[in-house]
Amino acid sequence: MNSLFVEGLGLVTAAGLTCAQSTNSFLAGVTGFTEEVAGDQMELQVLAKVPADWRLRRTSSQWLVNLAARAGREAMAEAGAEPAQTLLICTPPEMYRDHACWAEMSPDTFLTDLQTKLGGTFAKGSRLVDGGAAAGVGLLPDVADALGQSSVSRVLLIGVDSLIGRADLDRFRTAGRLQGQTAQGLVPGEGAGAVVLSLNPCRGMAVRGVGLATEPDPVTGTRQSQGRGMVSALKAACASPDHPESDIIFAVSNLNGERYAALEMLVFRARFYRTHREYMATAYPAMSFGETGAAGGAIALAVAADAFRRGHAPGAHAMIEITSESGMRAGAFVSGV
Repeated sequence: MNSLFVEGLGLVTAAGLTCAQSTNSFLAGVTGFTEEVAGDQMELQVLAKVPADWRLRRTSSQWLVNLAARAGREAMAEAGAEPAQTLLICTPPEMYRDHACWAEMSPDTFLTDLQTKLGGTFAKGSRLVDGGAAAGVGLLPDVADALGQSSVSRVLLIGVDSLIGRADLDRFRTAGRLQGQTAQGLVPGEGAGAVVLSLNPCRGMAVRGVGLATEPDPVTGTRQSQGRGMVSALKAACASPDHPESDIIFAVSNLNGERYAALEMLVFRARFYRTHREYMATAYPAMSFGETGAAGGAIALAVAADAFRRGHAPGAHAMIEITSESGMRAGAFVSGV
């Protein structure tokens, strides 16, 4: 694939309402966690909730549009991107989850409202992508090829989600996946991440290779993952001889603290990272932002790009490791520029 360069970043998380606030909180070990009564059982639960006026939360659909638009505007302003010359790709909550937003608004209306809040109509081909956090990252090779063959100059990738609604909380509680039910559980969160990418070389981070695969044993299934999907995705991301596995110094992962995810990582890392390393530095945004669902891919890209920009990345090359609840897996080989 053609290399994609990051021109703009935007974040809205429980730990910060901008990219700078969110990443500084993450670096300082500050969390956005609170304990609230939530779910049908009205039990105390640790949540990673974005602080906001109650009027912005009147409906689930408008809340997600507001989150996505805020992150998108921040990224576009930094890049100087114009909607008409920008392709918009957004990964909202997966359709199979029966998220409250889809009972209130159709996907077409969601996309239209998001474009309006972002300032205009985006380039032809702009769309929502179902599949969770890994879906948007896995689509980047197609986006890179499209940028090289059209008048579109940039792509705005947005991930947005909220897992603190009753449907998701009750689903997690039934499956025994929440922190508090178990020592190895997730903290439901919400937020949005946005990155503006182009083919124009610029200082910061470049996406050099991307792989996408499907895990046959997802967390919603009955078997523990053997890491097959992620190994395939990481191998595809390093398919070019110019991007060998041995160059990878650190990783950014949307691992959320669940036992399933931790065991999967132990397996796939042993199978893929074959070069000897004394230490594999890894950033886990969920430690500050909670589990952000479909937003996790864009958030991980933004955290990695911020590390390269500000000079605190442990090395010149990194791997973005992204999993989706439904089984999709994505890997992205990225480099500092």
